[in-house]
Amino acid sequence: MTSPPIPAISETTTVLCILCIFLVPFACAGLALVNSGLGRSRSSAHSMMASLCVLAVAGLTYFVCGFSWQGFVGLPAHSFTVAGRASSWIAASPFLLRGLELNGSSVSLALLLQIVSVGLAALIPLGAGTDRWRLSAASASTVLFAGWTYPLFAHWVWGGGWLAQLGINYGLGHGFIDAGGSSSIHVVGGLTALSMAWILGPRKGKYSSNGLPAAIPGHNGVLVLFGCSLLWVGFLGLNSAGAILFARLEPSQVALVGVNTTLAASTAALTAAIVTRIRFGKSDASITANGWVGGLVASSAGCALLKPAAAALVGIVAAALITLAVERFEFDLKVDDPGGAVSVHALGGIWGVLAVGIFARFSDRAPGQFRAQLIGVATLVGFVLPLAYVLNWLLDRVYSQRVAPEGERQGLDLHELGADAYPEFVIHTEEYIQR
Repeated sequence: MTSPPIPAISETTTVLCILCIFLVPFACAGLALVNSGLGRSRSSAHSMMASLCVLAVAGLTYFVCGFSWQGFVGLPAHSFTVAGRASSWIAASPFLLRGLELNGSSVSLALLLQIVSVGLAALIPLGAGTDRWRLSAASASTVLFAGWTYPLFAHWVWGGGWLAQLGINYGLGHGFIDAGGSSSIHVVGGLTALSMAWILGPRKGKYSSNGLPAAIPGHNGVLVLFGCSLLWVGFLGLNSAGAILFARLEPSQVALVGVNTTLAASTAALTAAIVTRIRFGKSDASITANGWVGGLVASSAGCALLKPAAAALVGIVAAALITLAVERFEFDLKVDDPGGAVSVHALGGIWGVLAVGIFARFSDRAPGQFRAQLIGVATLVGFVLPLAYVLNWLLDRVYSQRVAPEGERQGLDLHELGADAYPEFVIHTEEYIQR
């Protein structure tokens, strides 16, 4: 298979892209705060410690082999042939970044963005495993995620893989499109979170003997809402850098990305606040925060291709879906997801991907774009979800991922770290939960 040329990038675009990438760690910090704030106080320091370790493990694993599997357009790759058409399925670059020049080229900028993005994606499952996921097990799971699950799908989307080639090979629009990572980062992370919620099981006291869920409120709403602000800053950088590198966006169009990102988050937060006000009589802060994050997630795929009005509508629909899905996952599917990771990232990301096929406008006529997006979603649900579940199920058989019952009762701060996050305050025990 002949590789296409590596896309060139101007000096001005390089500088702008680097500045945008340097904003992405704010999204990592924001998500870590959201996960910690929505968990119990006696495990909050453990949650932040796990976030730091996961970011480190993800970055190192991606350095060792992740980028080798993901690659970039124009780099060597392995392909398969169907009906005489060659499609790339995995990159073939050397391990440990050997031979890669970090000189400001589009390849080196993509590497810089992805080392941060894979960490952001790896933080998503922590939200579903809050209060019961062992620190060492979460780190081991991250090796599987950053070393295989994430780079494999990211290659199909961003590395010139078969999903991106659906347009060239089969005439389906411009191929699967995801400029900022609704699918590669958020749906992959959200589906892994669903796998972990199933494998770990619900927290002790979450479900009564008759199967009804108990309310276990997050311990610090201020952390959650402040985390949302940091996520906004991080997503402005993430969506802009992704659009430049993966959607070939001109620097003059970055303003559109910022406007679309902000509008989607704003309408999503207000929609969540209004829906919860109508349903419960008062606006719910945690669900409003989930709506805000869900709007950011949904905005990523089409951030460079939607008109502002369409981006606002994408946020509204994302919040409505997430607000309803949180309750359905908890009541009907018995998924204990304290951070709302499955609803916000998996469902919000899927909607964002489909929205590209519905609302995106191109300079040329490109029929079949929605089908290309639908194939991407089917791949996520039909391949990535089983892959993430099987890998983590096998890991759980070898190395138990859930903390011992005594550790959960005591709190992960004391059990695994030896110190409370709030030593001068009273920490609620299981008696706080109404049964």
